[in-house]
Amino acid sequence: MPFGNTHNNFKLNYSAEDEYPDLTKHNNHMAKVLTPDIYKKLRDKQTPSGFTLDDVIQTGVDNPGHPFIMTVGCVAGDEESYEVFKDLLDPVIEDRHGGYKPTDKHKTDLNFANLKGGDDLDPNYVLSSRVRTGRSIKGYTLPPHCSRGERRAVEKLSIQALSSLSGEFKGKYYPLKDMSDAEQQQLIDDHFLFDKPVSPLLLAAGMGRDWPDARGIWHNDNKTFLVWVNEEDHLRVISMQKGGNMKEVFRRFCEGLTKIEEIFKQAGHPFMWNEHLGYVLTCPSNLGTGLRGGVHAKLPNLSKHPKFEEILTRLRLQKRGTGGVDTAAVGGVFDISNADRLGFSEVDQVQMVVDGVKLMIEMEKKLEKGQTIDDMMPAQK
Repeated sequence: MPFGNTHNNFKLNYSAEDEYPDLTKHNNHMAKVLTPDIYKKLRDKQTPSGFTLDDVIQTGVDNPGHPFIMTVGCVAGDEESYEVFKDLLDPVIEDRHGGYKPTDKHKTDLNFANLKGGDDLDPNYVLSSRVRTGRSIKGYTLPPHCSRGERRAVEKLSIQALSSLSGEFKGKYYPLKDMSDAEQQQLIDDHFLFDKPVSPLLLAAGMGRDWPDARGIWHNDNKTFLVWVNEEDHLRVISMQKGGNMKEVFRRFCEGLTKIEEIFKQAGHPFMWNEHLGYVLTCPSNLGTGLRGGVHAKLPNLSKHPKFEEILTRLRLQKRGTGGVDTAAVGGVFDISNADRLGFSEVDQVQMVVDGVKLMIEMEKKLEKGQTIDDMMPAQK
C-alpha cells in the first residue's frame, strides 16, 4: 500500500471474476454493497493520485467482521475517492448513516452559543467530558495513501499553524519520534498519546506505514485542547476536561477549531468540505461533522436495566468502555457519545449527548432508590 497505477493496470490481465474478492464470510458495510458488477465497473478506475478500488476495499477484505460492531470495510485515499468510487461509497454511506441519500445536504454549525445547557451535568455521575473531530487538509492525499514527503509536508504545515495560536490555545508540539521516555509516559498518563496502530483495520488500510515518521501530538499548556497529526486523519482535534461541563468543552472546541481552520485557509490549504458530505475524512463513518462528543458517565444501575440498549438507541447515543471501542465498562462507567456524524450539525449532536446523558442520570438516581423508570422512557429522536 499504496499500489502504483502500473500494478492496477497489470491486474486487468485477469478478468473481473478472477480478481473479485471472496466476501462470503464478511460482515461489514462494504461487503454488503460490493457486487461483481460494481467491482467490474470500478476496478480500472483511479483517482488523480492513483488510488484504486482495491485500495478502497482492502481493509474490509482483510477483516471480515467484528464481534461487537458493524465495521465500514473501506477507506478513502484522497478527496476524489468519494466521487470516483461513488457507486460503491454512496450506498455504503447511506447504509452506515441511517439512509443518508446521495442528494442530501449536510448542515454544519460550529456556533457554540446555539447549545442549550450542558454546564449542569452532575459531576457525581459525569467524570469527564470530551468533544473530538477529524480534519483533512486540501491538496494532500489522506493517510492510507500519502507518501513520506507528503506526510512530512502535512506535519510541517500543522506545526506552523498550531504554533501561531495564543491565549488559552498556546501550546507545544511533540513529534512521536523525538519524545523522551518521560514525555511519552506523561502523555500516556494524561490519556493523550496515540500509539502505533495495532488494529488490523488501520494496518490493512495502510495507516501504519513509516511509523512514527511525521506523526505527533500538540496540546495547549492547560492540556485541555489537543491535536493529533497524521494518525487516522491529517488532524484529530480534541477538547476535554474533567467533570460534566460539556458547554465549556464545546466552546473551546468550536473556538479552537475555527482559529485553526482560518490559519490553514490563509496558508492556501483549507479543510476538505462539501455540501453533501460535510467535512471529508478518511473513513466514511466519520464524514459530516466527524464529531464524537462523549462523557464518561457512572451508570451502574441503568446499565443493568433490560431497556438500557433501547434507551440509548432512542436517544441516538452509543456506549463504549472507557478504554475506547472494543473495551468493556469498568465499575459501571461508560463512554456515552452521539451515534451520528452525518446529517446532523455539530450543535445538534452535542445537544443530543447533553440532553440524553441528563435524562440517563435522572434514571440512574431513581433506580438507586429502587424506583421504576418506566414512565421516563424517551421517544425516538
